[in-house]
Amino acid sequence: MSQRPVSRRGGAVSVAEPPRTPPPRGRRGDRRFGTRRARLILAVVVAGLAVVVGVVVGQTHSPAPPSPAPQTACTVASTVPGGSYSITPTQAQNAAIIAAVALRMGLPDHAVTVALATSLQESQLLNLPYGDQDSLGLFQQRPSQGWGTSTQVMDPNYAASAFYDHLAQLSGWQTMPVTEAAQLVQHSATPDAYATWETEARSLARALTGEVPTGLTCHLDGFSGPAPPPSALLQAALTEMGSQLIGAPVSTKTGWQVASWAVAHADNYHLNSVSFGGWTWTVASGTWASISGSGAGTAQDTVVVT
Repeated sequence: MSQRPVSRRGGAVSVAEPPRTPPPRGRRGDRRFGTRRARLILAVVVAGLAVVVGVVVGQTHSPAPPSPAPQTACTVASTVPGGSYSITPTQAQNAAIIAAVALRMGLPDHAVTVALATSLQESQLLNLPYGDQDSLGLFQQRPSQGWGTSTQVMDPNYAASAFYDHLAQLSGWQTMPVTEAAQLVQHSATPDAYATWETEARSLARALTGEVPTGLTCHLDGFSGPAPPPSALLQAALTEMGSQLIGAPVSTKTGWQVASWAVAHADNYHLNSVSFGGWTWTVASGTWASISGSGAGTAQDTVVVT
């Protein structure tokens, strides 16, 4: 241990302080740097808090983002209260053809339910150009089993007619459960599968046979393909329904079947509106709307399309 030097003055004893060494120059600079760094950190924290507050305030006061536009689809109300089924315009058109052919052949609505359940199981209401072995089309009918040529079974109008021809040959089919009648026509390896689609098929049949007014609606985000000639729609109606029912006086039930048929064909034939019984469907809205003072509820009316 070192000892400090002692001096004596007038009897008093004092301890001489050792000379003080000034701190290195770098230490003062370190203090300044530390102070600046602390201030910088504080500024960053304050700025960060300001950003967070701004984001929160912005989220609180900014308007909600717009709802996405409805997708192209057709909707049918379910027989189950509050439920509905969504299908594509192509599926809707094929389902409408199946219902129209039954109207042309004078078959009851139960036949349409059986046919729709069958097509839902076999092809999802799509006109498939392939299938098991040589199965084709809406009902996966096999040319090798006598259902017609490949070209014929790929025609939805012909395919539906052939299905109904086989169904009508079954004794008591009118009171058979859907899956039993479908299986007797199709001879499927999964005979109970048709029952899975019975509720949806019945819902579609109710809308497409005119049992439920405004039962089918389609929202279209534009049309598919080029516009066909004006006569094409009337020709399709004549071919599928057997008579020209567009623009002609019809009963309420038939009128709603024709109107639903037209809505289901709107995408393919570029229809802008369908009107019947005091209601109008438009492609712009994608829904049915009541027309006040139009005489809705009359027994006779006409289906008008534009």
